[in-house]
Amino acid sequence: DVEIGAIRALLSAKPRPVGWAERRERIDEVGSVWPVAGDVTLESVDLGGLPGEWSIAPGSDASRVLLFFHGGGYCSGSIRSHRRMVTEAGRAAGARTLAVAYRLAPEHPFPAAYDDALAAWRFLREQGVAANRIAVGGDSAGGALTVALINRLREAGEIGPACAWLASPWTDLTMSGETLATKDTVDPLIHKSYLEELATARKSG
Repeated sequence: DVEIGAIRALLSAKPRPVGWAERRERIDEVGSVWPVAGDVTLESVDLGGLPGEWSIAPGSDASRVLLFFHGGGYCSGSIRSHRRMVTEAGRAAGARTLAVAYRLAPEHPFPAAYDDALAAWRFLREQGVAANRIAVGGDSAGGALTVALINRLREAGEIGPACAWLASPWTDLTMSGETLATKDTVDPLIHKSYLEELATARKSG
């Protein structure tokens, strides 16, 4: 597939940066290769001290919301890096989106991101958005935050979202899956040693 080949080439074009600042800059750079469509409206929002961004495509129902948590192994990724992904997901769903800039490790180790996911959910509910009008989703670490949020709401006996969208969620921080070995030479981005570094940073600070 031509598109997959282009993505593999982009991800393999440069060695992975060493420092966190450089890694974050790199993922933003990769994300900006596919800029947000010109017909999408963006609006920054303060989620009680947590940065967020609304987006909506023409014809979407603003009363329906996709709450989105970006990927990046809990240590990188941003609203900017995933802007095209979330805005086009909102277009496909016919819903408004709310992307969340949760706190990143290692500066903010667990449970910072976990708590920020709940804070974003609380923000939407306090804005009067019904739980059954909210979908929650994310990729990689953001997918895991989605699962964690739903479990947290369930354990508290609270109403959860209408549905969840999980894009390659990183739910196994023990790195026990055999594909980490069998696909090591195929995957241009994810390798066990890198995931172990991210998992350590997430919990250590």
